[in-house]
Amino acid sequence: MSSQLSESKSEEQRVESPATLPRLQTATATLLPGLALCAVATAVAMGVGRFLPTVSPLLIAIVLGAVLSNVVHLPERLRPGLQFSAKKLLRVGIALLGLQLMLSDILGLGWGVIVVVVSIVCLGIVGTMFAGKLLGLSWTQRLLIACGFSICGAAAVAAVDGVVDADEEEVITAVALVVIFGTLMIPAIPLLSRALGLSDTDAGLWAGGSIHEVAHVVAAGGAIGGAALGVAAVVKLARVLMLAPVMAVLSVRQRKLAGTDADVKRPPLVPLFVLAFLVCVGLRSSGLLPEGLLAEAKIVQTGLLTAAMFALGAGVQIATIKKVGARPFVLAGISTVWVASIALVGVLLAG
Repeated sequence: MSSQLSESKSEEQRVESPATLPRLQTATATLLPGLALCAVATAVAMGVGRFLPTVSPLLIAIVLGAVLSNVVHLPERLRPGLQFSAKKLLRVGIALLGLQLMLSDILGLGWGVIVVVVSIVCLGIVGTMFAGKLLGLSWTQRLLIACGFSICGAAAVAAVDGVVDADEEEVITAVALVVIFGTLMIPAIPLLSRALGLSDTDAGLWAGGSIHEVAHVVAAGGAIGGAALGVAAVVKLARVLMLAPVMAVLSVRQRKLAGTDADVKRPPLVPLFVLAFLVCVGLRSSGLLPEGLLAEAKIVQTGLLTAAMFALGAGVQIATIKKVGARPFVLAGISTVWVASIALVGVLLAG
């Protein structure tokens, strides 16, 4: 009898295993058109970035995606691959971003600057959430804008969406606002720094503490010149590091809201991509990874984030932006000024 049962199980496995392959092939075929478009856009953006080193491929990709989606009607079959890129590839890219962070560089800023960075993120989020409540915006829309403007731009927006599951329209709006206001900050911070008589170092600290995207910070730091670029990048990456605790806090909140209802999907206590990010930070800080591997990882990370930014940009429709009205734009302006003010006061006090 036992031999018959084992033969029966073997026959079932032989019957079931071939069915798995077609499902995998179908899923791959569904994703392929959108992924292929993202790959082409990534190659174009990174190629342009080589000729224009002051312009980040990530920014090029967002603009390229937004322009393409508003000029050409993208077929529906592209959507699954674009969504996969905007969510899954983005999270892998965020995790690999940890390989750019060395804890020794951040600690080298000094405790005064570290306190300023934490204050920028915490007060930036709280102030933006309060202003958004006064404007009557939804909690998720406020949170997306608050984290995007206070931490690290579109990557933070997408990370928050992965925890709170916001509406697609709200995510697209937040990404568009990051691009618009972050781009405006590139010339604004260098000009205001000169008007205020800030040194290159203080101007770099202000740029790193106030501008939304890493790419925006690099562009502004390069425009300021001198020692600004290096210190701006380190301060910005310190803000990126704050993504981990903020996502953990949001995850705990969402789990409490979900309660014990078995039918409600509860987010993990700490999202997997955040744990991977922290592991990458630890590996980079350990000094065990060879420079060649880090260089290759940076190319992969840039490629993944560029593909994700193109996919996010492809979701930005002018009609959608018009539909949401002026209130998100007002909040974005308030948040930009608020975060920049906190950063400037902090830099002056720390200096």
